[in-house]
Amino acid sequence: MSTPDSLPTEQVADSIDLKWGTLKRWEIHSEKGLALLKRYVELGSSLGAAQQRDTPEQKEIICELIDCCGGDIYLDWDGVYVSKEKAKEYVRNYK
Repeated sequence: MSTPDSLPTEQVADSIDLKWGTLKRWEIHSEKGLALLKRYVELGSSLGAAQQRDTPEQKEIICELIDCCGGDIYLDWDGVYVSKEKAKEYVRNYK
């Protein structure tokens, strides 16, 4: 007989949305993702995406968070999903 402790648990994939070249929304569950998000916040962040001005290190953290995600990344302003590579290009080149 199975007990709740012996039932397999489903791993929830990390996901993020981007807007104005930065994080708009995130659902981070992985250890690596949580550590990256913690470092991102420690470097300084605004409460709104429009006010956020990411440092080069923060941009690289976002790119690492993108790699932690399970699928395509949503660009909120454009209303489209893009590949991880396109999302990283968007973050790195946003001015």
